[in-house]
Amino acid sequence: MKEKKSYLLGSLLLTIVIVTSQLWQPKVLQNIFIAIGNDDKDAVMTLGVKLLAIAAMGLLAGVANTLISAGMARDVSASLRKDGFEKIQTFSFSNIEKFSTGNLVVRLTNDITQVQNLVMMILQTLLRIPILFVGSFILAMMTLPQLWWIIILLVVLVLITVVGLFGVMGKHFGMIQKNLDSVNGIAKENLAGIRVVKSFVQEEAEAERFEEVSNKLTKHTIIVGRLFSIMIPTFTLISSVAIACTLFFSADLARVDLEVIGKLQSFIQYLMQIMMTIIIGGMMTMMASRAFVSLGRIKEILETESAITFDEENGQLIENGDVSFNNVTFQYDGDERPSLENITFDAKHGEVVGVVGATGAGKSTLAQMIARMYDPNEGSIEIGHVDLRNTKKENLRESVALVLQKAILFSGTIAENLRHGKKDADCDDMVNASKIAQAKEFIDRQVDTYSGVVEERGANFSGGQKQRLSITRGVIGKPKVLVLDDSTSALDAKSEKLVKEALAKELDDTTTFIVAQKISSVVQADKILVLDDGKLVAQGTHKELVATSPVYREIYDTQKGKEVE
Repeated sequence: MKEKKSYLLGSLLLTIVIVTSQLWQPKVLQNIFIAIGNDDKDAVMTLGVKLLAIAAMGLLAGVANTLISAGMARDVSASLRKDGFEKIQTFSFSNIEKFSTGNLVVRLTNDITQVQNLVMMILQTLLRIPILFVGSFILAMMTLPQLWWIIILLVVLVLITVVGLFGVMGKHFGMIQKNLDSVNGIAKENLAGIRVVKSFVQEEAEAERFEEVSNKLTKHTIIVGRLFSIMIPTFTLISSVAIACTLFFSADLARVDLEVIGKLQSFIQYLMQIMMTIIIGGMMTMMASRAFVSLGRIKEILETESAITFDEENGQLIENGDVSFNNVTFQYDGDERPSLENITFDAKHGEVVGVVGATGAGKSTLAQMIARMYDPNEGSIEIGHVDLRNTKKENLRESVALVLQKAILFSGTIAENLRHGKKDADCDDMVNASKIAQAKEFIDRQVDTYSGVVEERGANFSGGQKQRLSITRGVIGKPKVLVLDDSTSALDAKSEKLVKEALAKELDDTTTFIVAQKISSVVQADKILVLDDGKLVAQGTHKELVATSPVYREIYDTQKGKEVE
């Protein structure tokens, strides 16, 4: 908002014009009543035109201020949304896990809408309230000073009501925002996993789970609605009592001074303006308190520093695909024990390294640490003899490609998805990469080939096709290190074999890590790492491990590995 001082200044000046119009009109109306009492038709006509001119001036200023307020609110919300989204893009995996996806979506949508409304309120109403209150209070006192006590009584009664009702509402607005997060999270989770829900006939159970959270949101919303339903009649009663007292006690004054009759209408209007400023001010304060909660939530995103930082000025460049883990220990936040403990190994440039182990052994964690999705709590990871904490971000992302088991595709085209792996990839790059990943055959069947449409979450492709597109995206930039985190699990045996043969032939200069559940996927690797309960319990070739490692041998026997020997 500081960057648009002209908007703020313009809004302030227009607010002064609006308030002046509102305060001036009762005084002119008072003079009209006095002129009517004196049967002065010329004065009535002149004052009537003046009253219309003042009202028109206030109307035009109000329209202009609304346009300025809307423009400022739009720009602020757009800037916040852009900054928030860009900030989230810098987050590490651990930052995302801390907030959760559903929570971040609510912050970028509903919370920013609350802030947008706050900006509108500040420029349209909040600036006007204190000026209008003070002006109405002073002018009411000057109009009928004998009835000063009615003004004070009105202010006290309205303030007590506003503080009492809005104080209760505030905490419920906080709960509404919190429950909105939960509703959004469950809805997003169910829409993403609708096939699983239907295949296990869990529609009723999920509906009950959603209803439970939705009922909590409904409960607090109803309470706020009921408080509002109490508030309006209460304010109406207070204003009616104030008007009744004014009429009753001004009767004696009118016997002495007939001009009191003309002043009466003006005094009542100032009373109503005083009451409305307190009511609107209270409502704005309550809504602002909700918006400030949202602002705090957005601020939390903007001020959160990524757990992964890079030295862009003095960072070293990765020259080759040598990978070294030196006593690496890593533990997720909230876990009681490390996921990886004292891991040490070396992989030479161009080697194929298999990573096997039971479920929960730490295979995926190790894979993600090679791509520096997490930093170790202890020890160091080097690629090309450069500690990953001393690299440049762009260079690391170009040097290391991570292909996850869950293939994530973005809505758009096949080409746009592949260019995530290499920004300037041309058609030849795409063709070569898709040949390696065995994706070319089904891409060629698309009407527009590489310009073919990818629907949201890649819904128009099978699981195996999505994995092959993910592998294509990973190899298109010819990285120095390629990490396949169980990313061939949806492929049939023939396709998996063809992918590995193509990788060995076309990317023989790339260090490849193959994380797999099946030993058959890594049996030909130059080196196999065996993880058990977060520890590296053995490493070597397939034949060496069969002979020396009980853990590997157990996995091998379980999978009937003799058939692939």
